[in-house]
Amino acid sequence: MKNGIYTLANDYVYNQLVALLNSIEINAGENVPVCVIAYNDQIDKVQAEIAKRPNVTLLNDPEIFARWEEFSLKVWESHPTAIQNWQKKGIKKFYRVGENRRYCAFDPESNFEKFIYLDADTLVMQPLDFVFAQLDHYDFVVYDFQYKDPSHIYNLSSPKLLETFSQERINSEIFCSGFYASNRGVFPPAQRDWIISELNTGESDILYMSAPNQSVLNYMRMKNNVSFYNFALNLPTGKATGCSVSSPHFEVKNNLVYDGGNLLTYLHYIGLSSKIFNQVCAGENIDFPYRDLFLHYRYLHEPEQRPKFTTKPKAYDAPPSLGTRIIRKLGLNKK
Repeated sequence: MKNGIYTLANDYVYNQLVALLNSIEINAGENVPVCVIAYNDQIDKVQAEIAKRPNVTLLNDPEIFARWEEFSLKVWESHPTAIQNWQKKGIKKFYRVGENRRYCAFDPESNFEKFIYLDADTLVMQPLDFVFAQLDHYDFVVYDFQYKDPSHIYNLSSPKLLETFSQERINSEIFCSGFYASNRGVFPPAQRDWIISELNTGESDILYMSAPNQSVLNYMRMKNNVSFYNFALNLPTGKATGCSVSSPHFEVKNNLVYDGGNLLTYLHYIGLSSKIFNQVCAGENIDFPYRDLFLHYRYLHEPEQRPKFTTKPKAYDAPPSLGTRIIRKLGLNKK
């Protein structure tokens, strides 16, 4: 299959997955092929949802998963402290093993020749043909402003960072791993082996441990000099849009989101815990940015199941109550 969209999900992000799939269906096209990569084995609800959708498939291949997990383990074994620190916290192998499975889109045995990867906590706002078209000219295409904040990509305090990449490249080439497009086979085994050898020279110190897969993916692309295009840096002045729910100035019209009159490509609920979405879908009146938009797409085909709130909304980032703070301070919530 030539073009398609990947996402990564399990039952914990089921509500967000449904919203994403519905947004793709309505705004990108009902026949756009989508492949859900299994985050782990907790996928009963995910499988049931996929069964309803003829354009959606599941990637749950242990052999493909194993080779990319082995690669990631070697990456983090090269790091001076990562494995030891994670083991002290009870984390097996490495942090967020399931997120590592997004790399399977690059595998030669994966579904799509050209693909767009979207995190499950995103909503698509328009057809994505223009993104696929850029893959005729570049091997990696993104659309975000992450380059303004490299602190969530690399360890900025590492003396190795500017030995590895110039400041100019850091300021213009990094990206958020919630949305990117690429071509199958971009990182073949020989290049992955070379990446491991380079990391073992001490360069692994530049990786950002709190977002391991995002950091490694940026490192892999930059180290291999994979051709790169960011719409945010290349569109004419006044045409590029944001994508993050942390932007309060977006306008919502007819369940689509605009930035300065320009339609967003996707909206990313970055920084919001999946727990919040699950609580809201269970009927808790928790308010968060662009909540009604999420609810619209989540319950697009099940409007009768959309929660009806009868209590006063509570902000998602509201500080805990005085009583809760006292209980925490006294340790009374510990058994």
